[in-house]
Amino acid sequence: MGVLRLVLADQLTREVAALRGADPEADIILMAEVHDEATYVRHHKQKIVFLFSAMRRFAEELRDEGFNVRYVKLDGGENSGSIFGEVRRAFAEEDVEELVATACGEVRLADDMEGWGRKLNRPVTIRDDDRFICSLPEFRAWADGRRTLRMEYFYREMRKKTGLLMDGDEPVGGQWNYDAENRKTLPKDYAAPANPEVVAGPIVDEVKDLVEERFGDHFGTLHQYAYGIDRAAALKRLDLFLDESLRLYGDYQDAMATGEDFLNHSLISVYLNAGLLTPLEICQAAEERYRSGKAPLNAVEGFIRQIIGWREYVRGVYWLYMPEYKERNALGAERPLPDFYWTGETDMHCIAECVRNTRDNAYAHHIQRLMITGNFALIYGVLPDEINEWYLIVYADAYEWVQLPNTHGMSQWADGGVLGSKPYASSGAYINRMSNYCKSCRYDVRKRTGEGACPFNYLYWDFLMRHEKKLRGNPRMAMMYRTLDKKEEKEKRALRESAAALVKRIEG
Repeated sequence: MGVLRLVLADQLTREVAALRGADPEADIILMAEVHDEATYVRHHKQKIVFLFSAMRRFAEELRDEGFNVRYVKLDGGENSGSIFGEVRRAFAEEDVEELVATACGEVRLADDMEGWGRKLNRPVTIRDDDRFICSLPEFRAWADGRRTLRMEYFYREMRKKTGLLMDGDEPVGGQWNYDAENRKTLPKDYAAPANPEVVAGPIVDEVKDLVEERFGDHFGTLHQYAYGIDRAAALKRLDLFLDESLRLYGDYQDAMATGEDFLNHSLISVYLNAGLLTPLEICQAAEERYRSGKAPLNAVEGFIRQIIGWREYVRGVYWLYMPEYKERNALGAERPLPDFYWTGETDMHCIAECVRNTRDNAYAHHIQRLMITGNFALIYGVLPDEINEWYLIVYADAYEWVQLPNTHGMSQWADGGVLGSKPYASSGAYINRMSNYCKSCRYDVRKRTGEGACPFNYLYWDFLMRHEKKLRGNPRMAMMYRTLDKKEEKEKRALRESAAALVKRIEG
């Protein structure tokens, strides 16, 4: 008898732990498209198309290696609708005696998997997911006893561990972080690198039809679908970024512009988070561009920090604090998510533009997420559960282990400061400085209150006043509150009234 080896949709690599030691003669590899995983939140259509297509392609590659793959399509006649249901059905129909799986990336499924051995009355082995640079025990050891868990210090440890951008024990260039150089605005005549069209192919075409039939009411469109579905396509996308975009990635990584959906961003997170690329190979390739003089240090360091810093760090935070972490609501936010997060129908041009990009591409870059849609939700006071669910639904690279800490902690400060030392709240001035959005908006970014004033302006000051008791003592908020103190009571009252009027208009 052989082993049943389970491969999940975000584990699409031959190096995943569950496949180590697999015997092509005796073992069965199980992969399944199931309704439960496509609908526990109503995932963006493009995310479902990408994952189902990539799963089908990976199954083909495994079969080409000689493995026996039991692949269950969503529209397969006996599909049980759940991963456990397909595991149980495989045990009933195949000559296997035990299950080997790789640890999943979400507490929701992990809790379910813990009980599978008892339910099946079969041996179940869940191997650690070692595709990350920092193991979970290593992160717990790093976090133990620390008063605050600041990513910057974790990032330095990962630099030392990997040797990336290091000269012996010291960082290349003498600094760990070059973020201060990475906040330039786009020149007026800037032309973003081209984003070549991805040829879909028969697998994607078939899955698109399936998704429109089964999940046609989910958020998003498919007409601009542009994701490759295998490792070869992922490597091609990575090389394109390194050759064409990395050089100016650092300079313009925080910039935004109307109609520019991607600018110099890499667009590789969807592949990385699904297993088609590995973090170390990406960072080593970027470092090589710096060492060979093809990309500047500020760009390469900023890019590497996103991967071995933030990505590894938020995974550690997620597993360290969940499930309690998700229940935190440090600012007591309770307002419902505005409808325009789904429709894009708002006179706030910045939000309309980011929602359009998200709808059409299942993508928005980190500043669009943090300082436009996230910033508005923060200063408006959206219930954390609702904005968390939105982010998990709308992006093709979103999995709870990476989405939740970024949204709940960094964007919404709902964790009370575990991730971020202060809330990432801003007025319209930041948006105006880092984008050209305000030029196409009916609101006046220079106006703080009343008809025609930018909503980010009065919501920002209203936010500071609403949460003064909690935030005034924060050293990083001191300058904001000194500015607030200089405002006359008449202006403060006008700011509150403008904010209340907006809430009334949005909530009806």
